[in-house]
Amino acid sequence: MAKKWFGLLLLILLIGIAVVNVLKDREEVTEIENLGMKATDSQAPSAMQTGIGLGEKAPDFTVKTIAGEEVSLSDYEGQKVILNFWATWCPPCKAEMPHMQSYYDKEAEKNNVEILAVNLTKNDKGKEAVADFAKQYELTFPILLDEEGTLGKQYEAFTIPTTYVLNTDGTVHQKIVGPMDEQMMQQLVSELK
Repeated sequence: MAKKWFGLLLLILLIGIAVVNVLKDREEVTEIENLGMKATDSQAPSAMQTGIGLGEKAPDFTVKTIAGEEVSLSDYEGQKVILNFWATWCPPCKAEMPHMQSYYDKEAEKNNVEILAVNLTKNDKGKEAVADFAKQYELTFPILLDEEGTLGKQYEAFTIPTTYVLNTDGTVHQKIVGPMDEQMMQQLVSELK
């Protein structure tokens, strides 16, 4: 009899946990939708009007790279910047990374553009997983670590990947939610001043 009660209590506990998780997920979706961030088709990324607005100066920050070096966004003033927020577990991020690396190899130097890939480390699997990912994908552009989760919130990177394309003066030219390909990056950078 005690085993039946224990089993019943365990079942009720598991159902309760599942209900709480579903309610939390619904709250997050509602909060994001209230901010105007509706889900987008991964094949058709769109500019969103939340976060740092178009034409606004992107807030400066200082974080460490996977190599342990401190990097600030202001270090890249005078360059065009593709500021990408991503995670190792994100399938669209995985699909986007080879395109970013190819673009970086072919176009970065001649077009005065830098890719800064900000890993949302607080919500990811840790620094070692990020370093392994960068090695596996042979990424040579700077990989920055948002270990405290402050940059993801500040830049409202609720859906990943989220990318800000910045002019040479550090102002936001475009915000893209969803994966980009090499052609899209070429087009966006060609529009920058």
